[in-house]
Amino acid sequence: MPFRALIDACWKEKYTLSRFTRDLIAGITVGIIAIPLAMALAIGSGVAPQYGLYTAAVAGIIIALTGGSRFSVSGPTAAFVVILYPVSQQFGLAGLLVATLMSGVFLILFGLARFGRLIEYIPLSVTLGFTSGIGITIGTMQIKDFLGLQMAHVPEHYLQKVSALVMALPTANPGDAAIGVVTLGTLILWPRLGIRLPGHLPALLAGCAVMAIVNLMGGHVATIGSQFHYILADGSQGNGIRSCCRSWCCRGICQAPTLRSAGRHCRRCCRRPSRWRCSARLNHCCVRWCSTG
Repeated sequence: MPFRALIDACWKEKYTLSRFTRDLIAGITVGIIAIPLAMALAIGSGVAPQYGLYTAAVAGIIIALTGGSRFSVSGPTAAFVVILYPVSQQFGLAGLLVATLMSGVFLILFGLARFGRLIEYIPLSVTLGFTSGIGITIGTMQIKDFLGLQMAHVPEHYLQKVSALVMALPTANPGDAAIGVVTLGTLILWPRLGIRLPGHLPALLAGCAVMAIVNLMGGHVATIGSQFHYILADGSQGNGIRSCCRSWCCRGICQAPTLRSAGRHCRRCCRRPSRWRCSARLNHCCVRWCSTG
């Protein structure tokens, strides 16, 4: 039943301040962990990392409100990376969106038809083989970024991909490999400590610490800012993930009647006027200025 979780939590049972505090802490913890996870899954699916953030935020809100149980946890899953990557490579972001909508429609139809009962007749070996194959495929796809390999193109077929990865092993980056090993090791060993804290958070902190050490030693580590780019209003290229606030700021400045009012809007929206300047030649649009003055 849709909205059953919301009804049970807020109307059928008394929702106290203590429960709200625990839910808030849990939400913050899950949110911190979901940010890098969502970006990683988006990159693994062949799209820009910001689309993973958008999807995780919107889908998380919808599922929380419309879910059938308040004890179920829903979020991004790595199992669909294997399916989404070839779709995005062949049909682009628009094709990926259409495929996602179609899969959602089919899931609703299957649920209404009670097809879930057929899962009882699927052999266990099929399920184990399917999940194992997904795990091996995803692991192979991550070797390039895990070791920092320099590859201009990754083949689509699995055997060709493995061959290309082996040929590119001499280009491995020790800094990237160190961060990957420490992060993965922390993620695997943390549950053995018996601490009631998800291993994803300390693994993230450990990886950031190793990255800081590598940078201090003069090493180079690939980041979101160095690997992904976007186009600014003046046609120049920005690094990393484009901020929604900057997009709204630029829209408001473009609609400003005078350069003075555009400047006021720029300072009010961005709060950092030293990094933004308004130009009448660009229709009062907000243009990023790399200087600090």
